[in-house]
Amino acid sequence: MFEVAELGQSLSREEFDQQVPSLRTRLLEMQQTLLDASFPVIVLVSGSDGAGKAVLVNRLNEWFDPRYLRTLAFDDKTQDERERPDYWRFWQALPQKGHIGLYIGSWYSDPIAKRVAKTLNDIELDGYLAHIRIFERMLVEDGALVIKLWLHLSKAQQQLRLQQLEADPATAWRVTEKDKRHLALYDSFRSIAEHTLRQTSTAEAPWVVIESADPHYRDITVAEHLLERIQHHQALHTCSDTPLEDENAEAVALIHRQKTLLGNLDLTLALDKTSYQQQLEHWQGQLSLLARRAYQQRVSMVIVLEGWDAGGKGGLIRRIVPALDARNYQIIPIAVPTDEEAAHHYLWRFWRHIPRDGRVTIYDRSWYGRVLVERVEGFASRAQWLRAYSEINDFESQLVAHGTVVVKFWLHIDKDEQLKRFKEREKISYKRHKITDDDYRNRERWADYEQAVNDMVERTSTEVAPWHLIEANNKRFARIKALKTLCQQLEQQLGG
Repeated sequence: MFEVAELGQSLSREEFDQQVPSLRTRLLEMQQTLLDASFPVIVLVSGSDGAGKAVLVNRLNEWFDPRYLRTLAFDDKTQDERERPDYWRFWQALPQKGHIGLYIGSWYSDPIAKRVAKTLNDIELDGYLAHIRIFERMLVEDGALVIKLWLHLSKAQQQLRLQQLEADPATAWRVTEKDKRHLALYDSFRSIAEHTLRQTSTAEAPWVVIESADPHYRDITVAEHLLERIQHHQALHTCSDTPLEDENAEAVALIHRQKTLLGNLDLTLALDKTSYQQQLEHWQGQLSLLARRAYQQRVSMVIVLEGWDAGGKGGLIRRIVPALDARNYQIIPIAVPTDEEAAHHYLWRFWRHIPRDGRVTIYDRSWYGRVLVERVEGFASRAQWLRAYSEINDFESQLVAHGTVVVKFWLHIDKDEQLKRFKEREKISYKRHKITDDDYRNRERWADYEQAVNDMVERTSTEVAPWHLIEANNKRFARIKALKTLCQQLEQQLGG
C-alpha cells in the first residue's frame, strides 16, 4: 500500500560528503526549472519521535533555495485557528505554483494524536482519514504534487536516540517529558500509524517510508526521492500548461430540461413602498438582535450572493450591513483572480476570508464562479468544473461542521428587467462605471448561463447549505425575502 525506500540503510560520512555536492547542484537546477511549472509541490514530513524530522527539514532548507521553499510546522492550534474550520490553517499554508511547501506536522498529526490519546475511536479516525483522502485528491486533481514521507524508527532505535540526545548537554534540551510519554505509547502509536498509512496511501499521493536510524542515509534518500518525484511530475506537465481532461468527465451527464428551476420562479412578486419600509425596519431589527446573539454565542455566518448582472446584489448588501456591527463583518467582492490567487487552487482565496467565530463574511460573488462564468466562458475545463461541484459541497460542509451558518442567495431577474436596469445605470453618473461591454456581451449567452445556474443549484443545494432563489425583478420584494431568510437561518442555528 505504500513505498519503502530500497537504498542501503546506512551511509558512511565519507560517502555522504561525496554525494552531497552533486545532489545539491541537481536539486537547485531542478528548483529553477520548477519556478515555471503550473503546479505546486507539497511535502509532508511525518514519522516517529526522534526520527529527525526537524533536522531533515533544516538540511533541506540548506540544500534548496529557501526563497522558493516555505517551511511550516503545525503544532497546537492558535486562538485564531481554533475559531475557524480545521482545514483553514492548512489552506493558508498551501504553496503557490512553482514553489515547494515543506511541512512538519500536517492534517495527519491531529487525528493520529487524538487516536493515541483515545479521544477518538476507530470509526471516528476513519472519518478523519476519509476526509484527508478527499482533500489530497482535490489538490492532486488541480495539478499539485503531494509527497508524503514517513520517517521510521524502531522502538529500540527511538529509545537509543532519546538517550543519546539526553546524554549530551548540548542537545539534552531537545528531550521533553512529552517525548518520554510518547516512547511509552510507541506500540499503540505504531499500530495507529500503520493503519493511517494503509488507509491514505493512494496512487496519486502514496506514503514513502524512510528508515531513519542513520541520518546520512535518511537525508540523501529523501533528497533523491524528492528530486525523482518532482522531475517526473514536471515531465508529465511539460506537454501542456492546462490540466488534462478527466477521461470520465463525459460520462457525467448534465440534465438539460425544457422547464428549469429558474423558469418556475414567479418574477411578478412585488412589494409596495409602504409595506417595504415597514418590513425593512422590522427585519433589519431582527437581524441586528440575532447577529448580537450570534456574536455572544461565537456563531459565525457566511453569506454568498450570486445572481445576474444588475440583479441587486449591491443593494441587498447595503440593506444587510446596517443591521451588523461594523467591527464584526467583512465584504469580499470577487473579481478576476490576481496573479497570487491564480497561482493557487481556486478555493484558496475564499478560505482566506472565512470568518472567525461570531463574525460575518459577505461574498459578493464567490467560489461558484468556477461552475458559472469559468464554465460558460471556457476558463475552466469540463473536468475542472465538473469536479468543482463535489469540491464545493465538501468545502461548505466543513464550514457547517464547524458551526458556521452558510446562506446562499441567487438573485434572479429576467432578461428584459436586466436591460432596463443597464439603461438606468447609464443615466446615473455614479452608477455608470458598473456597466461594461462584457455585461452586454454576456447577455448573448443568457441561455448558457441559465443552464449553468440550474446545474449549480441542483448539484450544490445540499441539506446543510441549500440555495435560496430570490425573485428579484422587484427590488423591494427581493430585499425583504433575503433579510427574512437570513433571520430564519440564523435563528435556527441559535436555537429559537
